[in-house]
Amino acid sequence: MAADLGAHICFEDEAGQALSPPRGRTWAPRGERPVVRVRGRGRGRVNTAGVSCYREGHRTHLFYKLHVYHGRKNEPKSFSWQDCRDLIAATHQHLQTPVVWCWDNLSAHLRQELADYAEENKAWPRVYQLPRYAPDLNPTEGVRSLLKRSIANFVAADLTSLTRIVKRKLKKIQYRPELIHGPHQDQEGGNYEFNLSRGGGGGRWWRR
Repeated sequence: MAADLGAHICFEDEAGQALSPPRGRTWAPRGERPVVRVRGRGRGRVNTAGVSCYREGHRTHLFYKLHVYHGRKNEPKSFSWQDCRDLIAATHQHLQTPVVWCWDNLSAHLRQELADYAEENKAWPRVYQLPRYAPDLNPTEGVRSLLKRSIANFVAADLTSLTRIVKRKLKKIQYRPELIHGPHQDQEGGNYEFNLSRGGGGGRWWRR
């Protein structure tokens, strides 16, 4: 479908990172476990919405949008439907092609306002929900794993430092598109297509 439209197929996913760094492995003398002291206080976190974009014969792209939650009263804890809409529009503007947009069933993704937006601009966005509990179908999940591994050895003093670290690591991934596994090839080089249904009905891979 994406090839027929001359479109990029885009997979979106969200993740959040608090001030406590993810656990990682390192080297140390036998019997001397390394200890890294981190901040125990603070309810804030840095939320990331990443989009991996693929088109056969073209370079893979990664775009992202950040949302910093400071833990303040009445402050939005995560992305709103307007943020999701703006991310779709910005991705389309950068790629200059139609987009086949695939994401999970997060409540913000299912807002009627987003459905209305897709209908009003149906010439270029096609929006689909991925099946529930199927992270293996979304290659952007791999980007989240790369990001968490890359910041395992960093300790951020505050949200400003954490935001700077996350941006720097994501930018490094952007310049290495080979790190982002595409949805259309396996390790043996076989091509795959993805069968999608609108409204969250599900999807599946098959080999061609």
